[in-house]
Amino acid sequence: MKKAFTFFIGLLLLAGLSGCANHGKQLAAKSYINQKAPELVVEKWLTAPPDTKGKFVLVDFWATWCPPCRRAIPELNTFQRKFSDKLVVIGLSDETEADVRKLQDPKIEYAVAIDTQARTKKEVQVEGIPHIMLMDPSGIVRWEGYPFQEGFELTEKVIEDILNPAAQP
Repeated sequence: MKKAFTFFIGLLLLAGLSGCANHGKQLAAKSYINQKAPELVVEKWLTAPPDTKGKFVLVDFWATWCPPCRRAIPELNTFQRKFSDKLVVIGLSDETEADVRKLQDPKIEYAVAIDTQARTKKEVQVEGIPHIMLMDPSGIVRWEGYPFQEGFELTEKVIEDILNPAAQP
């Protein structure tokens, strides 16, 4: 009982500390906000590799068995369609190719890759999915986190503001 209580208190402290650098935003990963993102390591592209040169890149760490991950797919499809001139969306799973290819609904309309060794996921220390990192064309992380976190949702407006900073008041 005492061990469980100590573990729970430790988790609460860790959760509180992880949100400090992000103005209350809770992260289930190491923060890279306003820093260079780690290299994206891909074992195999399940779609054509995207041309990311000069574009913002949104990487979604996800899995087929994860209901919130599947719930994010239609919105990520919308982001890819609406902002395709400036943004590339990439779904990165550490599942097998067979598992990812089995997912038919919802249909993914952006670049998909696997890395069964989860090299980038481990580097980012992702502990909860979906976890998204949005990098500018120079590789600096401009948004990160759980896309449905209340008060910190990843929306079209958020993406628009990141892609077009000069348009902000």
